[in-house]
Amino acid sequence: MRYQINKALVPMKAHYFLFNAGTGPIVPYLSIYAKQLGFSSVIVGLIYTILPVFGMVAKPVFGTIADRFHCQKIIFLVAQLVTAVAFLSIFYSPKVPQDIQVRLIYQNGSLSLQNKAGISIDSSLVDKISSKKLFAACQLDCALYSGETVLCTDGSLSELCNQSTPNTASFTGLIPTSKIYLAPDYSGSDVAVYLPVGNITQDGRGLNLNVGLASSKTSCDMKCNDNDINLLMSGNQISDADVYRMYQFWVFLTLMIVAWIGQAVTVSIGDAICFELLGDKPNRYGYQRMFGALGWGILSSVSGIVVDIVSKDKAEDDYSVCFYLAAGFLVLDFLASINIKYKQTKVSTNILRDVRKLLVEVRIVVFLTWCIAVGMCTGLMWQFLLWLVEDRAKSQNLSNVKTLQGVIMGVQCLGGELPFFFLSGKILKKIGHVSSMSVVLAALGVRFILYSVIPNPWYFIPLEFSNGLTFGLFYACMASYASIIAPPGTEATMQGLVGAVFEGVGVSLGSFLAGLAWNDVGGQKTFLFFGVGALTACAVHFVAQRLLRSQDASIRAPRKDSLQKIRLDDQKQLTSVEDSLISK
Repeated sequence: MRYQINKALVPMKAHYFLFNAGTGPIVPYLSIYAKQLGFSSVIVGLIYTILPVFGMVAKPVFGTIADRFHCQKIIFLVAQLVTAVAFLSIFYSPKVPQDIQVRLIYQNGSLSLQNKAGISIDSSLVDKISSKKLFAACQLDCALYSGETVLCTDGSLSELCNQSTPNTASFTGLIPTSKIYLAPDYSGSDVAVYLPVGNITQDGRGLNLNVGLASSKTSCDMKCNDNDINLLMSGNQISDADVYRMYQFWVFLTLMIVAWIGQAVTVSIGDAICFELLGDKPNRYGYQRMFGALGWGILSSVSGIVVDIVSKDKAEDDYSVCFYLAAGFLVLDFLASINIKYKQTKVSTNILRDVRKLLVEVRIVVFLTWCIAVGMCTGLMWQFLLWLVEDRAKSQNLSNVKTLQGVIMGVQCLGGELPFFFLSGKILKKIGHVSSMSVVLAALGVRFILYSVIPNPWYFIPLEFSNGLTFGLFYACMASYASIIAPPGTEATMQGLVGAVFEGVGVSLGSFLAGLAWNDVGGQKTFLFFGVGALTACAVHFVAQRLLRSQDASIRAPRKDSLQKIRLDDQKQLTSVEDSLISK
């Protein structure tokens, strides 16, 4: 048997591969990147609540513009470039400053820095700092009180110390990291971190301190050249209330919004173009989209390993390679997409009217509700699965966390999405769209519950094969269902609308609720609650579809042909697919 290659679809396959190869190195890690900047789970959840809302608006708006003015390909190409520029700009966005307040304590003839009361102490980070066995230089801005701090025993500081109001002076302290330890705090009521100060200078001059002083303490603002020490002494996050007043937050959020809009428009219009090229064979969509899973799987895996390699002996994870890879592949995607031979031929005389008539159909409402339910679960998985991996790895004292995260991303795509995108047409033909919808929700529920009970994140890897059901089959089902029901000339609008409901409502709401739950009950219970919710939604969806099938009345529809296809599909009576060889 000879295989035939549909040359008209080769640029489309290249687009899916290159676009996902461009988003794969950075999108999975953006929430962790925000965490590295010091944002809490609530703030990250809020950011990922806002982003899909903009996607929800952008998809149908740009889809309608593309349909109305017959400029789908132009908007498609521009969106790719916008995404590339926005991602690269995120890497150069300013970091969030963190004011680290500590106590400089003099006791028993030695100086040490003690963390501020009330912050959480990461014991694994203490062990990491201790194992470095080096001297860290810390900038200290300390308040000077005459008679209350050992710093004032230095003769050159007496003038500053004897003022009626406290003055602040800057010093440099050398911290031997191997001597860090945990002990009761100054009051004896809690455990604190102590960083012994081996040497303290001012403008390169060593201080001449009176070691005969019994004890003293003073408040200082600290900034060290070792980021692990900064993270440990600050509690690794800024106040949620303060974050909204920081220009760094707004720069980061703005660039994220632009990148998200670029992605959203590229995906929705790209899918509309793909289904237009497929004509009356939408079941072959999976054969095109699987190349996207291939690109995402390879690059997200490689990126995680590379980050671990280039971040060795650095204070924080270095994501520079990820951002440059993303920009490079997205530019290549733009160049490949120029070769897509596509011309919009279908026209709708009133796009909004045609789409609005569909939205009153009960089956369509049930379909959109299913998109929201899956979107909520996807929001948790996209934004917080890698958080769970980091937390579990930290509790198990595991290393090479970025490599593990990259492996998880790779298995999700190469072992899960890729084969299911390839088989999606046959699966949808065999069991129908509606049964596939129930399977997706059931798989999500089981997957999340297992996440909540497995302690070692390396054992998450077998679960990632289920991503073929929870995303591969889901996305093929959602996109092909939307293509079938779309009135002629509204293809981009319908893909945009369905994508907006999935991300703008589902993913947005799921990210917000997940962020709140994570802050209140932790990652384990958050995944447990979402898992139970997914199984409940599966049961409700199954009952709703059984009730719809039991109705004997004919479907009231503005487009009898399209809705009749859906009804036949629900009854496992789809029009048979040609037995001839599928042109890839």
